[in-house]
Amino acid sequence: MARITGGIGVPHTPYFPKFAAAEGPEGEINSFFAPIRARIEAHRPDVLIVIDTDHFNTFYFDNFPTFAVGVDDSFYGPIDDVALMPPRDIGSDRALARHLHTALVRAEFDPAFVTNFKIGHSTCVPLHFLTPDLDVPVVPIFLNGHLPPMPSAARAYGFGKALGAAIEAWPADIGVEVVGTGSFSLDVAGPLMFEGENYGVPDLAWAKRVIALMVEGEMETLIAEATEPRMLAAGNVGGEVLNWIAMIGAVGNDKAGSIALQEHRGHAYGIWDAGEAQ
Repeated sequence: MARITGGIGVPHTPYFPKFAAAEGPEGEINSFFAPIRARIEAHRPDVLIVIDTDHFNTFYFDNFPTFAVGVDDSFYGPIDDVALMPPRDIGSDRALARHLHTALVRAEFDPAFVTNFKIGHSTCVPLHFLTPDLDVPVVPIFLNGHLPPMPSAARAYGFGKALGAAIEAWPADIGVEVVGTGSFSLDVAGPLMFEGENYGVPDLAWAKRVIALMVEGEMETLIAEATEPRMLAAGNVGGEVLNWIAMIGAVGNDKAGSIALQEHRGHAYGIWDAGEAQ
């Protein structure tokens, strides 16, 4: 049977490949990603499952599902002009993705079935740092963390639990690492930006609170506090914390092994060991 090798949480800022190249291998961005990448290299997963909020590259206002599973042999991206990341085909695992979709429908989460799709920076930038050769198949899972009404934190956590159970029900003997991407406090091109910048960190205290609860494994408290108004008060993409909450549910271990805070960007970089089988 498939086994979950662990979970990780990372940001997906589209400028990071360019900034990291300018800083060099010892720079800030590469230093934050280094232990996360080492984790992937140590676990050598056969598949990555990336839980992410689409940034209007796969979906748009006319059709923006609460949950969706990308089901295909490959997908194309990033299509949103990420420096140093020309778009290309990225391999996936159609059979596993179809199984996950079916299992999640059976678990009454009813995700959309997405095929023949393209994708943006929010899935691809983490891959640039974690598997730069793009040699590990990726199954994208989409969760709406931007457009109200968003799923509740409890719903996201339950979705993650169902996803973890579906992974472990897959009969192939493979290792699967689950990735949650996004920020805890970030405003992009909105009214809460820093002066002279195209982003802002409106509520660093909330980001620190989220991290503290994850480090302590206090998921009931985090779920209770991460209401839609509270998340959006931390920035217009503050709902991306739901991707992390779903990842934690899938991994089956509420308590983070470690989380590093990149304070001036409101980002975090976290590692979770796998819990007991779902």
